[in-house]
Amino acid sequence: MSVLFSPIKLGQKVFSNRIVIAPMAQYSADSGSATPWHAMHLGMLATSGAGLLMIEGTCVEPVGRVTHGCLGLYNDDNEAKLGQVVRSIRSYSDTPLGIQLMHSGRKGSATVDSQGGVPLSPHESPWQTVAPSGLPFRDGWQTPRTAEGADLARIKDAFVDNAIRAVRIGIDVLELHAAHGYLLHQFLSPLSNQRSDHYGGSLANRMRFPLEVFDAVKAACPNTVLGVRLTGSDWMPGGIEIEETVAFTKELEARQCDYIDVTSGGLDPTATIIVKPGYQVEFAEQVRKCTNVPVRAVGMIHSANQAEAIIKEGKADMIAIARAMLANPRWPWLAARQLGVTLDYPAPYQRAAPSKWRGWELSS
Repeated sequence: MSVLFSPIKLGQKVFSNRIVIAPMAQYSADSGSATPWHAMHLGMLATSGAGLLMIEGTCVEPVGRVTHGCLGLYNDDNEAKLGQVVRSIRSYSDTPLGIQLMHSGRKGSATVDSQGGVPLSPHESPWQTVAPSGLPFRDGWQTPRTAEGADLARIKDAFVDNAIRAVRIGIDVLELHAAHGYLLHQFLSPLSNQRSDHYGGSLANRMRFPLEVFDAVKAACPNTVLGVRLTGSDWMPGGIEIEETVAFTKELEARQCDYIDVTSGGLDPTATIIVKPGYQVEFAEQVRKCTNVPVRAVGMIHSANQAEAIIKEGKADMIAIARAMLANPRWPWLAARQLGVTLDYPAPYQRAAPSKWRGWELSS
């Protein structure tokens, strides 16, 4: 029996297997609203056989976007357009859907990576970014405005409003993005948070605003699965290390967080990250040893046997697949074949099931 394809319970919801399609930014939104690209992209992935499909990082307010093309859920049009995509998926797939809610903080007002990933020029309609401290992301980037009390209240309310909208359109899982150098991560790391008030300094103070956001969303959506993506390391001297990650996880566990997704990096572009297959799994494993919250591992997990071993060896409870899913949107089908598991295929694709198409070995 494959452990990768065994069910898992998060909160009050049971998922059919441990494969999660990671949230992957598409930079294809129109003023925050989903477009036909999202319907095609998400619809394709929703027939993959994964246990959970996470919608890309979704910005909770316009100044919280990374680029002009970032998806949002901060107004009625955003809600209507994404709701239409969700309804179309639901018409042929029962794959659970999650959404990652985020705020870019100092990493906002930029171009997409394919255009250099640089700050917007004056003629590209830039906006004033906001962050825990007035420290730019890197040399040549905009200096963010230090968030004041009114900013923090507005941003927290925006997370809540976006979460409520997500639940209203039928989203099954909410995830707060507190990693990859975005706003909640910026509060957590001493490299980006140099405040002298009760939101800066000690770890307890640096955790305060992310925990306030978590508490507010949990209170607004108590019956919806709620997880957090956090960082295992900033990969920089003086930054977050695994001990602080574990401490943050324990605070989330006490607040009935339903799962933790452990990633790393993204805070400082000069960081030297040692990238190799499964390079972030060790962070997930260390968090899992110290908590009862289900833990998800991510980062260059590309083969069925690799994913199976991560779960079987107790390093994580779930695995997230990103680029491997883009390369093969039916990755779970292939993994199931390799691990001797039979999956249900969508009715229009039944002829591709191994029992009905002996040529499947040639496609593996």
